[in-house]
Amino acid sequence: MKYRLIVLFFIVLGLLFFSPSFVYSDNTAVGGNKEEIDDLNAQIAEKKDKIKQLEETIGNYKKNIEQKQLEAVSLKNQLSILDNRRAQTEADIKLTNERINQAKLEIEALELNIQDKEASIARQKKIIAKIVRNIHAEDQKNYLEILLTSDTFADFYNQAKYLESVYTDLGQSVKNLRIAKEDLDAKKAQVEAKKKTYEDLKAELENKQKDLIDQTNTKENLLTATHSSEQKYRILLESLRKQYQAIEGEVRTYEDQVRKKLEEMQRFKDLGDSAGVLGWPVSSRYITSAFHDPDYPYRRVFEHSGIDLRAAHGSPIKAAAAGYVARAKRCSSASCYSYVLLVHTGNLSTVYGHMSSISVSEDEFVSKGDIIGYTGGTPGTVGAGPFVTGPHLHFEVRANGIPVNPMGYLQ
Repeated sequence: MKYRLIVLFFIVLGLLFFSPSFVYSDNTAVGGNKEEIDDLNAQIAEKKDKIKQLEETIGNYKKNIEQKQLEAVSLKNQLSILDNRRAQTEADIKLTNERINQAKLEIEALELNIQDKEASIARQKKIIAKIVRNIHAEDQKNYLEILLTSDTFADFYNQAKYLESVYTDLGQSVKNLRIAKEDLDAKKAQVEAKKKTYEDLKAELENKQKDLIDQTNTKENLLTATHSSEQKYRILLESLRKQYQAIEGEVRTYEDQVRKKLEEMQRFKDLGDSAGVLGWPVSSRYITSAFHDPDYPYRRVFEHSGIDLRAAHGSPIKAAAAGYVARAKRCSSASCYSYVLLVHTGNLSTVYGHMSSISVSEDEFVSKGDIIGYTGGTPGTVGAGPFVTGPHLHFEVRANGIPVNPMGYLQ
């Protein structure tokens, strides 16, 4: 114990007058993969430039669409909007591809960084092992013996100073190891996040490619229906407006009648308080048209009163909440709009449109998550309705009979 106090005395003395003369270091800033990482970073920078250019291109298409939407309603104008939207989607597909490639490069660069960091950790461990061996060797010596056998006081001081530097280096090396491990964990987390982004972008790309197909079909259907005639286009718009108004009136009438009947029978208590938060009606959460979507093809005819969820033809539809089937409109032709109206507590109701088949009947109760039917929306199929652009579910939420944004209610 006494010899350790002597050593500590000289260590403190040394700290007052001198700086450490022996330091272990690990030059890990430049790893074995530095050139490859630099090359990947250069490629990532190129991708970012391309992404910026594509974003500017998409912005220009959006401006063109907005301008066209302010112009008078005409077939020519509508075709121009569709063409701009199609070009915008094509640019969006290129943009998503570039983002996918960027994510791949970033994953590669991170994985190379991880390799370098793991090599750095291995080197730090060797350094620590060497320092510990040195400390162990010094601890085996008798410091009084060293003092007595030293030729001069300076020799003993140098021995003490050396021991001080060894302890200093041990602390620094342990700190470097801790920092390196924290950095390694952070980079591994970044890789997982980038991989998730990569998978999400791939799914987004697939949906955008389907969007492009839908937009192409919309234009072709429009040209087929109008035979490029402005007069037939106006007749088509008027027909769509009347059909929409008829469906809207029908939904409101049925909801009013059923809600009044349920209140008189005090049947709402059977539903419980289940309509505050709604479940998603289909497994897909990709929205092709938003609530009051400014890009909706028929916005000049009527506002888009719900959200369109992409779903393959024949996908199961689930009740968003416990409710009462107020209307289950079945169709036998493509021009007929097939839908189900559910009435819920809290003055809410939900509408499920473009159904290829219906599994429930009017005047029955359903629980949240029950299958009420299957999706349709493919142009030309039974129940698709007159204003459809591709397979999907049209989903509405109504508060006191008025359509509201479903995104404010969905989980």
